[in-house]
Amino acid sequence: MNRWRRSMSATPIALIAAVLMVTLAALFGSPGEKAKAANEVGPAVYVIPVKQTVESGLQSFLERAFKEAEEAKAEHVILVINTLGGKVVNAEEIGHLIRESAIPTTAFVEGKAVSAGTYIALNADNIIMQPGSTIGAAAVVDGSGTLEDNPKTISYWTSEMSESAGLQGRDKSIAVAMADPNAMVELKDKLGRDKLKGEILTLSASEAEKVGYSEHTAANVDEAVKWLGLEGRTQIEVVPSLAENAARWLLNPIVMTILLILGIAGIVIEMIIPGFGVPGVVGILSFALYFFGHYVAGFAGMESVVLFVIGIALLIIEVFVPSFGILGLLGSAALVAGVVTAASDPMTAFISIVIALVVATILIVIFIRMNKSRGIWNKFILREKLTTEQGFVSADIKDSLLGLQGKTITPLRPAGTIVINDKRIDVVTSGEFIDTNRTVTVIKAEGTWVVVKEVTK
Repeated sequence: MNRWRRSMSATPIALIAAVLMVTLAALFGSPGEKAKAANEVGPAVYVIPVKQTVESGLQSFLERAFKEAEEAKAEHVILVINTLGGKVVNAEEIGHLIRESAIPTTAFVEGKAVSAGTYIALNADNIIMQPGSTIGAAAVVDGSGTLEDNPKTISYWTSEMSESAGLQGRDKSIAVAMADPNAMVELKDKLGRDKLKGEILTLSASEAEKVGYSEHTAANVDEAVKWLGLEGRTQIEVVPSLAENAARWLLNPIVMTILLILGIAGIVIEMIIPGFGVPGVVGILSFALYFFGHYVAGFAGMESVVLFVIGIALLIIEVFVPSFGILGLLGSAALVAGVVTAASDPMTAFISIVIALVVATILIVIFIRMNKSRGIWNKFILREKLTTEQGFVSADIKDSLLGLQGKTITPLRPAGTIVINDKRIDVVTSGEFIDTNRTVTVIKAEGTWVVVKEVTK
């Protein structure tokens, strides 16, 4: 019982402590010194890299970087873009972030601004491209890289690209040609070629400048700054922090699912196998890393952590307090709600936790089969056998009566009572009836079963 109580109290407390530790680490690890430095030296140019897959981690980093630039009252922001694209939903959020920023923004395409990277660049006030760089190829593809053929999806994304280009005074038809394989655009007078059906338009640095999709061509950021008339300004490069880089990796759907599998399996195994050990530590650390990544990325709040901890606590209580499954259902619902509300994409998180539950269940069953003798269920099962070999005697053994004679004091029909040496003994015959006051002898004595027969003269 004491072990139960220690396990019940230690697991939720340890989980809360672990999550709070990583949360505090994320809070205190947030960069802010550069903003103070910029205030001290005057208006500055913030240089922000966009050199990774466009996903929730990049979105969180750019939100932090733009906030820092606004707090420092930066004069200009330069986005150094070199990406092959990523998720449309995150690209949209980043595009709106750039549009709504009060600080003028220039996109410097250092290598490739492809797909979602093109959309991000189109939302900037200026586009400057490095020689040899490209922009375009912004058609929507699925997770396997196959072109999306859903007319609604193509129409929506094409309109987003077109609107972003139009807001900055750029030719909308070219943006459409970059996003819709079915669009046809005449560009022979500008580029010497037309965009034909089935093609996706991609522009080099020189071509982009010819069609007005790039304002200038520069070899590096310093040249871009000079062309913008901002030479002499302090350049502050904002880079992802260690926590943000870690969060970006932790937000990968595959990593996220693995963490959930380890978390669920670890905690359940710890609950059913006595003693706090490796499974519990692995489970708690896995869930802590899951929430850490989502917290740093700006998606998880304390309400998600609280829901999750409540869910774990209810599941633990369900093991020891019969509630006809009510606590188990409430705990499961709270656990799922905590995980889903912490994620950037609730549907992706829900799919991940369903997969995690299936895989974790398989791991738990295998582990239980391998550790049958250590499970907590052994506390509730009586396995002791009260055998004679182990020194246990269920009743008086009457072997000593074998061969003795006595008198019947009741009829034996075939059971009754006899007296041997003034001691009453319950006996049976082999089937015959024997009247009272007859002499009988004991012919068999097995345990409490005494068999007699009448002594004939």
